[in-house]
Amino acid sequence: MKRTALILSAIMIFASNASSESALAQTGPSLAGCPVLPADNVWNTPIENLPVDPRSADYIRVIGADKGVHPDFGSGLWEGAPIGIPYNVVPGTQPKVDITFDYADESDPGPYPIPPDAEIEGGESSSGDRHVLVLDSDNCILYETWSTYPQQGGRWVAGSGAVFDLRSNALRTDGWTSADAAGLPILSGLVRYDEVAEGEIAHAIRFTAPSTRRAYVWPARHYASSLTGLNYPPMGQRFRLKADFDVTGFSPEVQVILRGLKKYGMILADNGSAWFISGVPDPRWDNDHLVSELREVKGSDFEAVDESYLMVDPDSGQAKQTLPDTQPPTVPANLTATVISLSQIDLSWNASADNVGVTGYHIYRKGIHVDSTTGTSYQSIGLLPSTAYSYRVAAFDAEGNVSAQSVAVSKKTQPLPSTRFIIGDQVWIRSKSNVRSIASSSGALLGTQAKGALGTVMGGPWRANGTWWWQVDFDSGVDGWVTQGKLRNVVP
Repeated sequence: MKRTALILSAIMIFASNASSESALAQTGPSLAGCPVLPADNVWNTPIENLPVDPRSADYIRVIGADKGVHPDFGSGLWEGAPIGIPYNVVPGTQPKVDITFDYADESDPGPYPIPPDAEIEGGESSSGDRHVLVLDSDNCILYETWSTYPQQGGRWVAGSGAVFDLRSNALRTDGWTSADAAGLPILSGLVRYDEVAEGEIAHAIRFTAPSTRRAYVWPARHYASSLTGLNYPPMGQRFRLKADFDVTGFSPEVQVILRGLKKYGMILADNGSAWFISGVPDPRWDNDHLVSELREVKGSDFEAVDESYLMVDPDSGQAKQTLPDTQPPTVPANLTATVISLSQIDLSWNASADNVGVTGYHIYRKGIHVDSTTGTSYQSIGLLPSTAYSYRVAAFDAEGNVSAQSVAVSKKTQPLPSTRFIIGDQVWIRSKSNVRSIASSSGALLGTQAKGALGTVMGGPWRANGTWWWQVDFDSGVDGWVTQGKLRNVVP
């Protein structure tokens, strides 16, 4: 279904109500009194805050980073035919006619309410895609066909056909095409002059690319390629104009289109020319503005997005209307480590902040994730004695966003307990020594014992300040804790 490049030249004067808000933003697009799919359909859901697809750069490069956007619609005629994809609106009483499909196994059977004078894409004599779009405005049912030709007796033949209930989010049978290669409706992705004049396009726009992958992603249902390289975009891939693209220098109508490409983006629906966006013929389009200005918007100004977050059900076009949380928490600060024993080091840190809320913290020991906790402290147990350990902590939220890791802290566990003395040993001071109230140099200084002072070991060992301490009951003077290096056994 390759599109033919169009050269547009007619000049029209554009009149626009450039209001920044539209009722369509709340209710979804509508046409002839019918919704163009429900408001919560994926076509009608903003995607400006979705994450960038990991293969975005590959897709842009394959389609053409230096190629400009082209409007496959306009005013007037090109080679005798209106420019764009027209649609037909009929009442519910429109007689239905028989239609035969080349791809009947993937088409919704007739009859279809195609009027005898139906507008065909490219005109009656065209040999292109020849799409026919018919909207039953009383029942809000959309009928779309591809490669459509009238026959004698009021019958029609077409390559394929699809019927869509515009009040429903139902997708086509998985693996089925439609009148479009991707198995999607066409009307929902067309740029219409009336919505541009209202100041907002509140839906994704249909576009084509020269080469696609033998694959499709939600909401597409069908592929149209034999290429398997992962650098080729799949059918249904969504793109958006980058948020920092400056639209202020463009004409009012083009600004509306560009704002729509930022907020709702575009969906790859068919093979064709690079960055060709689809729309409806209308005598009010200013072709010069459309073509000359849109060609300044290059493929490199777009990015592919991952819209899988929006999917409610793989067989439904309904999309979640809440935006994904992609912001990670702040990095945990002031991580400290305290050696408790020969097999335990305790950690503590300041709480992180998050736009939604911190769910917990990942603990990394020697660069390996070892555990997670919901609090701001952690006991690292089961360690080896006399061994150095380094730690980092990272915060995470309910969506799985993880902060960067904290500054590392390192501590060495206590060694195995000293066996130099046992309770009841007789000892003497090998050199003048301070006597403390607790087993630490921070303990109160109770006094000193002179070299040669005798005593009996009453407690210990206790590890503090990098050495072992023993509690001694001296024969004279103050009693208390003394470092091991100051003590010697009394030889029997």
